[in-house]
Amino acid sequence: MASILRQIVAGPRQKHPEAGLDLCYVTNNIIATSGPSSTFPQRAYRNPTDALVKFLDYKHDTNWAIWEFRAEGTGYPDSEVYGRIRHYPWPDHHPPPFALVPNIMASMREWLKGQDTNPARVVVVHCKAGKGRSGTAACSYLISEEGWTVEDALFRFTTRRMRSGFGAGVSIPSQLRWIRYVDRWTKHQKLYVEHQIEVAEVHVWGLRDGVKVAVEGYIDEGRTIKSFHTFNRYERVIVDGKGETPTSLTSPTISASSPSLPITDSTVRAVSQRSASGSLEAGGNAVIFRPAQPIILPTNDISIDLERRNKATYGWTMVTSVAHVWFNAFFEGHGPENHGVAATDGVFEIDWDAMDGIKGSARKGTRALDRLAVVWRTADRPSDGKPELPQIITEPKEGEPVPQTKAADWKSAQHSNLTARGQDLGLRTASPVSANVSKASSLRSGGSSPQHGGEDHLVGVKTRGPSGEDYVSHEGHGEGQPTVTISEPDPGMPKLKSPEPMAQAEGSTKITDVGLGNVASVVGEMQRSPTEESDDGKLGQDREKG
Repeated sequence: MASILRQIVAGPRQKHPEAGLDLCYVTNNIIATSGPSSTFPQRAYRNPTDALVKFLDYKHDTNWAIWEFRAEGTGYPDSEVYGRIRHYPWPDHHPPPFALVPNIMASMREWLKGQDTNPARVVVVHCKAGKGRSGTAACSYLISEEGWTVEDALFRFTTRRMRSGFGAGVSIPSQLRWIRYVDRWTKHQKLYVEHQIEVAEVHVWGLRDGVKVAVEGYIDEGRTIKSFHTFNRYERVIVDGKGETPTSLTSPTISASSPSLPITDSTVRAVSQRSASGSLEAGGNAVIFRPAQPIILPTNDISIDLERRNKATYGWTMVTSVAHVWFNAFFEGHGPENHGVAATDGVFEIDWDAMDGIKGSARKGTRALDRLAVVWRTADRPSDGKPELPQIITEPKEGEPVPQTKAADWKSAQHSNLTARGQDLGLRTASPVSANVSKASSLRSGGSSPQHGGEDHLVGVKTRGPSGEDYVSHEGHGEGQPTVTISEPDPGMPKLKSPEPMAQAEGSTKITDVGLGNVASVVGEMQRSPTEESDDGKLGQDREKG
């Protein structure tokens, strides 16, 4: 029964041809797997942790280590994988805070290629389903450390991880945007400059009734998504009245009383002509949302979250649309192409159809708007008004210690999903608190709703061996208690010993506080500095307590 449940949950993902576990070899030294679990009922339908460890021990001796990306918790204690694990968690269905990327890439590189390392080493990446977050990390490594193109990396991950005809391995638009950011970062000296960002205005074309528009960003080193502001009706300016069709909307005009902002022609252009397919809902307003107080996000990573609600009855509202989008102001401001000196303001635009859907799927419900543009500018100043310098973040060099982030409570994966938003379509309880947000009367979810899409919407994943071979089922596998079916070792083969836990890497994150005027000089210094030699290229292991 347990084997049948695991096959159902694995669905679209390939299973390993030898062990029957939900994992695949993306390359000979990168393994992607769904998140293992040590507790019931999860271990009945996901990879049991002990089974995964047994397989890795047999196939790779002590030459494997895990990189996990689960902000919702791993589902097993570090001790069950010998402490040979690196933690870089962020929420499900979202791209990583870009400041994590240099350390993720460097830590994987040091384990696989560091001085005096064993060439037989493998990296095991996992999130919840071993698809979106794991695919983002795996493809980013192939691009930044192995010189693959974006297209080749994505194609390899899809062909090794997904069953034919079941879509892409990495399919969430914002995660794909981040992979392309990684490509640009790689091509321009792997330099990243973190800023505080102010969201000055949000321009929307074709806004329907009952839509909540919120600005969100990362906190807690990326483990948590925080809503920094939800626009209310008093911060909404309808600039052109009601349009009858999306193509009849006129461009919003900025009045003389508007704040001095970098409004470009693209900011205020009308919604582009769409094909006459009849699929668009007619109507909607062109609106500018101007916050009453400045919206300051602590990093370049910005999310606009949308939810449309229609008032029902008896204290209920109906959620009919859910969508969001992430972008990074450093890359949208062409920072990599300008030696780390990104534009101090800009506009990010996107159509409704290109936004992220419910829990990582393409499903968004009814149309909430046609197009939006986010007007942003750097705001490197804390609340006390004193200037705060931007942070230059570079990839740690070969041999340097690579820090990791604090892991989420591993037990959280058993009973909650605190760090990933659980939005879906359906009924919600009404809340008078949100009456001023829109014509819908609720922002607060109450009760439960079906879970669809994303990494739990598992239709078509497979497992693959190192040479790309498919899973071939065999009689008797998976019956009874979860086990790993592998060939018996040669009687003459020495027994494997449980490896010692790895020592935690010491040192601070590779961050430099510096004014933008000094960015170019830092880049020049990076270019002149030779690659430093290291006496120890080994990966740090156990995360720092607390």
